[in-house]
Amino acid sequence: MEDEARTNAPELTVAELSNALKRTIEDRFGYVRVRGEISNYRGPHSSGHCYFSLKDQSARIDAVIWKGTFARLRTKPEEGLEVIATGKVTTYPGKSAYQIVVEALEPAGVGAIMALLEERRRKLAAEGLFDEARKQLLPYLPRRIGVVTSPTGAVIRDILHRLAERFPCHVVVWPVRVQGETSAAEVAAAIRGFNELPEEGPLRRPDVVIVARGGGSLEDLWSFNEEVVVRAAADSLVPLIAAVGHETDWTLIDHAADLRAPTPTAAAEKAVPVRSELLAEVADLGRRHAGAMFRLVEREKAALRALARALPQAEALVALPRQRLDTASTRLSGMFSRAQDRRRIGLSLLAHRLSRQSPHARLARTGERLGALEQRLRRALATAQERRVQTLGHVGSRLAAARATYVQVARERVASARHRLDSLSGRLVHGARQLLTVERRRVATLGQVLGTLGYRQVLARGFALVRGEDGKPIRLAAQVEEGMRLDLEFADGHKPAVAGQAPKSPTKKAAAKAPRKREQESLF
Repeated sequence: MEDEARTNAPELTVAELSNALKRTIEDRFGYVRVRGEISNYRGPHSSGHCYFSLKDQSARIDAVIWKGTFARLRTKPEEGLEVIATGKVTTYPGKSAYQIVVEALEPAGVGAIMALLEERRRKLAAEGLFDEARKQLLPYLPRRIGVVTSPTGAVIRDILHRLAERFPCHVVVWPVRVQGETSAAEVAAAIRGFNELPEEGPLRRPDVVIVARGGGSLEDLWSFNEEVVVRAAADSLVPLIAAVGHETDWTLIDHAADLRAPTPTAAAEKAVPVRSELLAEVADLGRRHAGAMFRLVEREKAALRALARALPQAEALVALPRQRLDTASTRLSGMFSRAQDRRRIGLSLLAHRLSRQSPHARLARTGERLGALEQRLRRALATAQERRVQTLGHVGSRLAAARATYVQVARERVASARHRLDSLSGRLVHGARQLLTVERRRVATLGQVLGTLGYRQVLARGFALVRGEDGKPIRLAAQVEEGMRLDLEFADGHKPAVAGQAPKSPTKKAAAKAPRKREQESLF
């Protein structure tokens, strides 16, 4: 009897036992939060998944991060980092081991965060991203200011209000999330987006960029300590002001920015001067200029009066010239008479010579002169026409060169736009494929869970489901009455049955099967 009872247990395959253990562990623990130190981490696998261990002083558990989850993590795993991992405990039948599938990862406590922050600060400082020589001077009077912040918070309202009070100018807001898993990537993309805008046009590049966020805890401001944000701020060609948190809050972007402001309002004050003060200063300079001009004119007048007092009297100055004028008048009258006589003699000589000249000779000489003038005019017209043809050819060649340059620039712009469009299209297709892959895996996982939890898996192992006349399952023997119609459901179909009285003296065969049936019921 002991041998029969020992072999009465049902036989299970290794896969069935592993699946039963897997369901038991997953149902018992579900989602857990585990604190430990990352060990044996070597970076993402060739498949994109990450494998490592979490350990403390006395225990160790294997951990895995799937490829899609790793891309969304704000805190990436690092060797020796103490973290709090949130995930689901499961088993890996291939190694008969249990593990945790991590879905969220965060540093364990402020001490670990500060250690990670200090290590990252030393690394970026060693690369020279915080050097003062890299920092740019802010423009004194910017015409356009770019602001990277949340469009719904109080920060943007404070900045716009202070700019309107000090010096109204055009403000371009790039809306981003300032907290959360995707906030660091959005802030870095906004900084690079402002730098990629054209220098001219309706939407041109701003003269200065303000990255702003209100106060918060170290975890709330962690996005501005991310390496991608710090590198974007250090590579910015546009002068950048960092205004993250309150006056006592420091983040890594404050070291990489060209100027650090204690608050967003102070950033607006550092970006523009006070318009009323500029107007008062200009008005003061205008008054000083007018006073200086008045004093200069007065000094010149005084100098002119001093020079006038040093000059002699006007009568004394003109007395001698007046005497010379009288003498010259007397001499001029005599000379005029003599000149008139000479003119008369000359006219007589000319009249004599004119009488000797023939009109035909004069016409001939005039014709010769006209012919010479006609030849000179023709040569001048030919020369002018040739110069105009040369000028038109030069202008035509310049126009052709300018048109070819314009066409080349337009083609380059179209090619650049097409390249950017192809890049964005490829990124969109890649992202859609990744999303479909994640959803397909999730649906397959849910289908597997549904298959393992269904009662038909139990029927396939040799059990039957008993239902009453009303179709409801019967769980206890006390619920069955004599003569009651029953429906027995097996793995391959249904069979009707009628409940009857139990035999008073069971046979040996029935007595031997009864303990086996009780053992099966006790197992499941």
